[in-house]
Amino acid sequence: YDEIDRYCREAGIAWFASAWDAGSQEFLKRYDLAYNKVASAMLTHMPLLEMIAQERKPTFISTGMSNFEQVDAALEIFKKHDCPYTLLHCVSAYPCPDEDCNVSMVTTLRDRYQCPVGYSGHEVGILPSVLAVSLGAGVIERHITLDRAMYGSDQAASLEQRGLAILVRDCRQVKSILGSGEKTVSPAEVKAERSLRYFRQSDD
Repeated sequence: YDEIDRYCREAGIAWFASAWDAGSQEFLKRYDLAYNKVASAMLTHMPLLEMIAQERKPTFISTGMSNFEQVDAALEIFKKHDCPYTLLHCVSAYPCPDEDCNVSMVTTLRDRYQCPVGYSGHEVGILPSVLAVSLGAGVIERHITLDRAMYGSDQAASLEQRGLAILVRDCRQVKSILGSGEKTVSPAEVKAERSLRYFRQSDD
């Protein structure tokens, strides 16, 4: 962790980690991290959530393997301590089949909880992650690896360097592609109108 911390600070990367027990959360304090993360498996670990929320750092909360009642109970702890949070829709399958991604949950979480939302994806490709951004996800979490053929339970659900670069590029394009939602005549259309539209209003 010392090496990770040193490298990230030199590179300007705000790193953070998911603690799975109180001792690990206490250990992470020595690095003065800007964020906390609650793994899906820890969403019902109330003593750990209390410990994390008391730090009042912006926290990313994954919601895999949970129902609304469990999410509600977890969020009550963060609200009690006035700790800011972002909810991440997550399906805890490695890899997650496309038909199980249920990316529409991004909007469901946003509408139900009126808070920032994101997506923690474990799919093989990148399309569900990009779609999540188009639905309002402000945060994308993905596993990364140097080689997807390596041994491990989540290698197949991870992205290699090129895959991550493509994901970042496509997610950044989403906002400009979606546009404002206002009906206007774009500059490109004005040029096309001159040659394509047969009936036009008179300039008089």
